[in-house]
Amino acid sequence: MHAQIVLFDGFDPLDVVAPYEVLYAGGTASDGAVTVELVSAEGPREVTSGTGGLTLRATGAVDLERADLLLVPGASGRVGEPGEVPDEETGAGDPERDELSAVLLARTLTTGLPALLGRAMDDPGITVATVCGGSLVLAMAGLLEGRHATTHHLGLDLLDATGAHMVRARVVDDGDLVTGAGVTSGLDLGLYLLEREVGPRIAHAVEELFAHERRGTVWRAHGPAPVVL
Repeated sequence: MHAQIVLFDGFDPLDVVAPYEVLYAGGTASDGAVTVELVSAEGPREVTSGTGGLTLRATGAVDLERADLLLVPGASGRVGEPGEVPDEETGAGDPERDELSAVLLARTLTTGLPALLGRAMDDPGITVATVCGGSLVLAMAGLLEGRHATTHHLGLDLLDATGAHMVRARVVDDGDLVTGAGVTSGLDLGLYLLEREVGPRIAHAVEELFAHERRGTVWRAHGPAPVVL
């Protein structure tokens, strides 16, 4: 399984680093059955996160011919009320400051990323995964209508409003779409993907290495529907 984790301007670092480390460790534990790289829609470049100007390097471009798994993180920025905009305007050449996470996520719609994500969603050979607000990128691009998904608890209403079937769960498996909730769910998402794609023994070895016990039940549309409790 070759995984590509997509960087975009304003990404949340933990959404990226947590699944990256899990998948990389899974590759080591499985003698190379899993490989992972950081990419961007634009190709190799330095990409600045929304957390204190922390920068990571995308070493390649999104390549749907090579990717078996495409993972989209959320953004990290100031949390505000619906419709709120930053108080300060930035001048030409000034670093952007105090931006809302929703603004950073929406800005991805002006890049080449939505078209790539649309092609990935249409390809049965590619699993698309998201952490936190990454599912909102897909939702705002009109790619999650009728699909089961989750996101950070502050974005669940927005996810529901786009036509997705919002699920309040840590990880939601909807076949070729696997979504994680808040930022630390990237660890659980990565471990679940290892278990699903490579096997539970590899996932357990990585879980032990990171001294992390997964939280919650992975929601899947299997079994009888529960009655109202």
